[in-house]
Amino acid sequence: MSSPPPPPAVLVSNGAVSPHAPPSAATFLESTAGAYTTARASPTGGLLWWPRHLLRLADSARRLAESHPHLLGLPGPPPHALSASPIAPLVNRSVRVGVHEMRRLGDRGSEDLAITALVRADGSPEGLEVCVHLGLYVPPVFGVAGARLAVAGGGREAAAAKYAPWARMRKAMEKMRPPGTTELLLTNDGDRLLEGSVTNFFVVCRKEEHLSSEPLSVQAMSNEIEVQTAPLSDGVLPGIMRQIVIEVCHDLGIPVGEVSPSWSKRELWEEAFVTSSLRLIQHVETIQVPSVWEDIDSKTWNDVSWVVKQFQGAGCITTQIQRKISERAIMEEYNIANLCEL
Repeated sequence: MSSPPPPPAVLVSNGAVSPHAPPSAATFLESTAGAYTTARASPTGGLLWWPRHLLRLADSARRLAESHPHLLGLPGPPPHALSASPIAPLVNRSVRVGVHEMRRLGDRGSEDLAITALVRADGSPEGLEVCVHLGLYVPPVFGVAGARLAVAGGGREAAAAKYAPWARMRKAMEKMRPPGTTELLLTNDGDRLLEGSVTNFFVVCRKEEHLSSEPLSVQAMSNEIEVQTAPLSDGVLPGIMRQIVIEVCHDLGIPVGEVSPSWSKRELWEEAFVTSSLRLIQHVETIQVPSVWEDIDSKTWNDVSWVVKQFQGAGCITTQIQRKISERAIMEEYNIANLCEL
C-alpha cells in the first residue's frame, strides 16, 4: 500500500516559489542564518497579530546586524544601519505568493497555516533575502493535553532577537530531554527559570502571605496570586504571545510580576503555562528539574536525578487568560485576503 502524499507546503524566496520540494520549517531553519518569525493563519482567513510579527522581524534583523551579524549571514557589522522599511513589503509579497500557491496545491482554507518568514543577508540591492515557508498546522486543543517540561540548558545568546541558527544550537540540549518531555526549559543557575526552547514560560504563583491549601479561585486573582514570567533583562525572547499575556492579565486585573520564577519557591506555584505564536497558550502538566545543576552540560538525562512538580490540568487562572486571548485573536486578526489579491 502506498503511503499518503505529504501535506502541502511551500517555500518562497523574494516572491518566487521554489521549484524543489520544501523541507519542513524546522529543517529549513536549521540550514540557514537569518532573523525569523512564525505566525499562525486561522481557517477564517486571519493572520494572528501579523503587524506585531512584522515589527518583531524587523527589530530582530536590526539587532542581529548590529551585535551578532554572523547570525544574520553577515561577515561583520554593516557600514550603515539596517533599514527596516523594505522588510514588511518584501515579506507581504512572499506571503501573498505562498498563500496563493498553497491554495493551488489543494489547501481549501479549512485548516490553520504556519507561516515562517525569514530575513537573511544576500547580495541584492536591498541587501536582504526574504524566505517564507508555509505549511498546514493542527493546533492542540486547549485543556486536553498539557506541556511536559524539563530544564535542560542555559539561556540563549542574543535572546532579544529571534534567529534561525537557534534551531540548530538547541539540539545540544536534546541529550537532557527525559522521555515524554514536550518542551525544554532554560536556566543559567538551576533555580531561576527563563523560558522554553521555543516558548515563553509563566507560573501562577500564590503570594507568600496567602499560602493556603484551598483551591485557587478566580475571585482570588487580584490579591492572592501573581502571574510570573522572566523579565527581558534576564535574557529571554520578547515573544509576541508573552506581551499579549501581559496585556490580557492587565485587562483581567491579574497582577503580573516580571521576575524569573524561582524553582526553590515552587510550592507557591498553583498553575503554569507556556506560550508561542502557534500554540498560543498551553497549560503545563509537569516540570522536571535536575536535583544538581553543576556540570549539567556534560551529562545526559539518565545521568541525573530529577525533582518533579505536578499540576492538575488547566487551572482557573490559565483558563481565564486563554479565553481572553481567544477573544483578542478574533478581534485582532489581519485579513489574509488583503495579501491574496493577485
